[in-house]
Amino acid sequence: MTGTARPLHDRVAVITGAARGLGAGMARELARRGARVALLGREEATLAEVRDTIPGAMCWEADVTDDARMNQVADEVRDRMGHASVVVANAGLAEGGPFGESDPATWRRVIEVNLTGSAISARAFLPHLRTTGGYYLQVASLASIGAAPMMSAYCASKAGVESFAHSLRAELAHEGVGVGIAYLNWTDTDMIRDADEHPVLRELRAHMPRPARKVYPVEYVAERLVRAVEHRRAAVYAPAWLRATQLVRAAMPPVVTALSRREIPRLQRETSFEGTGLLGAGGLADAQGRSPRWQRPAPRR
Repeated sequence: MTGTARPLHDRVAVITGAARGLGAGMARELARRGARVALLGREEATLAEVRDTIPGAMCWEADVTDDARMNQVADEVRDRMGHASVVVANAGLAEGGPFGESDPATWRRVIEVNLTGSAISARAFLPHLRTTGGYYLQVASLASIGAAPMMSAYCASKAGVESFAHSLRAELAHEGVGVGIAYLNWTDTDMIRDADEHPVLRELRAHMPRPARKVYPVEYVAERLVRAVEHRRAAVYAPAWLRATQLVRAAMPPVVTALSRREIPRLQRETSFEGTGLLGAGGLADAQGRSPRWQRPAPRR
């Protein structure tokens, strides 16, 4: 995929969580650089809307935690588009709130989608990548490097996908399959906009250092990640300054603990810390897809 002016030209690229946000943004950027994109997600109608904006794109409704369905989709992508050269494990969920009062099913679902779903996606499309000598990009997070309070499921899952990708890279290196990790900060998706509606997460972001509070446009993040795909990078950081956190990651847990010991009691006196449920339109779609009677509680302000 490297060594040419257009390394993605006519390559098949699969993106999970492609119905909106970063997944849709990456699909458009991949297509702009010549790739033929396969869109995977939970929301068939929304996926079709994204598909219709991208010439030659195809879409499949799929739950990334469903092994059988993902294997079926991988076969259909191969039959209709050819073997994938790029797989982007982008599908993800988030929820916030105190761990002790969190809903066990919601907490578990974040782990299932973010970590297990990424592994199922990799397993389903691994025959493709072995055939094409392709590249797998795992979307991780600053939370993979430094965990934050009130986001235990999300942080645990993103630390898990980082370790998974490191292991997979070492395992596949001799076969010519590349594996990259994308470390992201706050990106302007409906998940992040929804997070700011909940005091527990709004306060969490507000108390981060100033550069770490900034929310970055989807287009900026998507462009950086697709450029990394073109060059088969082992790691990509969006924004670029996140790379520096790798140098101090061992020092981050005690610093976060010290700040939390001081700030959480103060914040609890000022606002109610309650579980958010699954965040964003994607979280709502996931919950409704698993339980038609599920209703999300209105956030307290």
